[in-house]
Amino acid sequence: MNSIKRELILKGKKIWRQKFYHLIALAGVVFIFFISYASLFGLQIAFRDYKVSQGFLGIFNADWVGWKNFKEFFLDANFPRVMRNTLCLSILKLAFGIPAPIVFAVLLGEMRFKRTRYLVQTVSYLPHFLSWVIVAGILNIFLASTKTGLLNSILINLGFISKPIGFMTNSSYFWAICVISDVWKETGWWAIVYISAITGIDPALYEAMSVDGASRLQKIRYLTLPSIKGTISVVAIISLGNLFTGGMSGSNFDQAYLLGNAMTTEMSEILPTYVYKMGILTNRFSYATAVGLFQSIVSLILVFGSNELSRRVNGDEEGALV
Repeated sequence: MNSIKRELILKGKKIWRQKFYHLIALAGVVFIFFISYASLFGLQIAFRDYKVSQGFLGIFNADWVGWKNFKEFFLDANFPRVMRNTLCLSILKLAFGIPAPIVFAVLLGEMRFKRTRYLVQTVSYLPHFLSWVIVAGILNIFLASTKTGLLNSILINLGFISKPIGFMTNSSYFWAICVISDVWKETGWWAIVYISAITGIDPALYEAMSVDGASRLQKIRYLTLPSIKGTISVVAIISLGNLFTGGMSGSNFDQAYLLGNAMTTEMSEILPTYVYKMGILTNRFSYATAVGLFQSIVSLILVFGSNELSRRVNGDEEGALV
């Protein structure tokens, strides 16, 4: 009994010595609680007929309408188009966004000169820190629909086209622009994860394969890629969870909102922008909350579904989050 009491006293003293660290951690916990958990109680307006004029108390006093807002969304004429754009754009991002950093990380690992490798790696992940506002401004200058637009100017001078192409005003180019810009922006950042995994591979294994006469491609195929299989699975699970919000980067809203315009709405209108327009621009908060809740539930199902699929494919717990 005395030993337990002594241990409790020692732990209490340790906590008191580290009280400032605990206060800093507590601030983070409180922030997450109010932002991520306390706000969940407001989801009930998805099942109510809430009006902004009712104020905060309207969350409790608004009339219950059950599944009305959800049914309205599913029967909306915009539903097929919004779902198509959301799914297709995110799937395309995943299809190109997942392999790109893997290939880039493997190529970096094969570079002989360390200084060059570090320089290339540093330059590659810098675009990740640029906001989509800046990237959208760069793209609007680069893809301007006039002769002064950099890409149009190059194509005209080389004789490939005779008049400027409206890249930013033609909806048929929208998905390609989004995918390419997203891959350019995020490849270097996600490559850091794979580079760390590759660094953890025992160099003796590569030496053993060299002794056996294995080529570089054989080392990559039979050692590097199988060794980072778990990391690839975890990244894939996280990315699938972001399928309705933006693929690898989870930035579909920023990208679609900033790059889209009235002439590309047919291809640029996605769930996040639809929720924003319905909630903020038209003050239909109950309807927008219902659409957002639908999006979150589907994302949650995708996370658990992809996690279970990864568990079955890889076996045991490798590559699974939970």
